[in-house]
Amino acid sequence: MTIFQSRAVWAGALSAVLPAAAALAQTAASYPSRAITLVVPYTPGSGIDILARVIAPKLNRKWGEPVVVDNKPGASGIIGADAVAKAAPNGYTLMVTVNSFTMAPPLYRNMPYDPVADFTPIAKIALASYTFAVNPAVLPVRDFSEFVAAVKAKPGAFNYGSPGNGTAFHLAMELMKQHLGLQIVHVPYKGLSGAMTDLLSGRVHMMFATVHALLPSRKAGKLRFLAVTGPVRSPFAPDAPTFRERGFDFMDIDAWYAVMGPARLPRDIVAKLNAELGAIMIMADVREQLTNQGLVPATSTPEELATLIKADLPRWAKVVAEAKISAD
Repeated sequence: MTIFQSRAVWAGALSAVLPAAAALAQTAASYPSRAITLVVPYTPGSGIDILARVIAPKLNRKWGEPVVVDNKPGASGIIGADAVAKAAPNGYTLMVTVNSFTMAPPLYRNMPYDPVADFTPIAKIALASYTFAVNPAVLPVRDFSEFVAAVKAKPGAFNYGSPGNGTAFHLAMELMKQHLGLQIVHVPYKGLSGAMTDLLSGRVHMMFATVHALLPSRKAGKLRFLAVTGPVRSPFAPDAPTFRERGFDFMDIDAWYAVMGPARLPRDIVAKLNAELGAIMIMADVREQLTNQGLVPATSTPEELATLIKADLPRWAKVVAEAKISAD
């Protein structure tokens, strides 16, 4: 091939690439130009659904395009997530999800998507702390040290409730048990309400749940918070110590909520969405709405969210494997 032929080949290649690049830039600049769908892989009324319905009208007001919340529940969020993974990477199909996104993969043998390769992280938008609570009427321990001593003195004598096998609260408890070498019997329920009812009645001794869910029972003196997850104390229970304060940094496992899109989402669109979501989460009325639901607004870069997902996946895979957990 002569130098002139080489130049002709390069010129042809550039002529093919440049229009595509120009089209991409134009798409990002004009985005959005039609309705956006926010897929919620859980039922209406869930924390994720509430978040999506707080965000949707704000984006609509900002951009003047409809933002539709589409609930696609089932299989621990897998059905909705799969729909997003297979959507066109143009920013018009997005997902509002929670940290169970990283818990589901090791629970199911035939995952229809790769939680890293098939998604584009956009932004973390909220947090909710878990609390480890006991019923003091049946387990009269005053703090976490007394709890550990009581359990180690009678291995297998105590039990804990959860909303079901493979749920976030089940995995949180198993993570704690594995790190501390505790033997506590799991009693799975079909949902949180049944587990909470039996915790309050004393049929089960203890449970993990969100701070907000158990706070009324704590205020009534029916439950005792021994510790909360996360690096700092919960604003809803500021007198409850964190696991980190007790020397257990492995329990920094707050429930995080985030917005994601299909893989290969253009960077300009990701940046535009991240900036707008960040602005929404600091609005006073948004903070008030989230606080009423026990959620703390949060923000992140796409890279920070990607790092969080990649760190969570092996942690929960290890918990599932060691505890031999399978989904209900």
